[in-house]
Amino acid sequence: MKSLLPGDALLIVDVQNDFVANGALAVPGGREVIPVLRRYLALFAEHGLPVFATRDWHPPDHCSFHTQGGPWPPHCVAHTPGAQFPDDLRLPPSVMVISKGADPAREAYSGFQGTSLHERLRAARIGRLFIGGLATDYCVLETVRDARALGYEVFLLVDAIRPVNVLPDDGRRAEEAMVQAGAIPLCLERLAA
Repeated sequence: MKSLLPGDALLIVDVQNDFVANGALAVPGGREVIPVLRRYLALFAEHGLPVFATRDWHPPDHCSFHTQGGPWPPHCVAHTPGAQFPDDLRLPPSVMVISKGADPAREAYSGFQGTSLHERLRAARIGRLFIGGLATDYCVLETVRDARALGYEVFLLVDAIRPVNVLPDDGRRAEEAMVQAGAIPLCLERLAA
């Protein structure tokens, strides 16, 4: 793996309070990605490279909630503590936050769906995305798929993702699907070497 280059960006997907320990929709092991992502954040800061972070930013009546007939408990309701990034993630002040899932009638797993992410990446002349976060088998998967479809070179930060695993092996299957879509699996030791 070559070192980080101009045109690279770190994209952190949905690392929010409701998806980590004791959250409304906690991903098993979700908190484990935080110290790893902090090391990626330090590496990108050292190279003066941008950081983007997506977040679910749902209205209280979002279609994905059980109360509306959806598959999930209410989570990441806009302007609530559960929708916030964990304090110990320590996102830099320069982070570019992308909110998704704000339309009550539409699900949005991908950070590109109904957002300005693609336009903002293009404006910043980003060609390579290093993607980690939560959850492997939903928002990370769909964000990686869309990034590849839009022509980005994608590095999947396999040490900084965790799956929901509604069905056993969903996470493994999602990782395989991302690799088949052209994502390159990567861990910090290889990037920092």
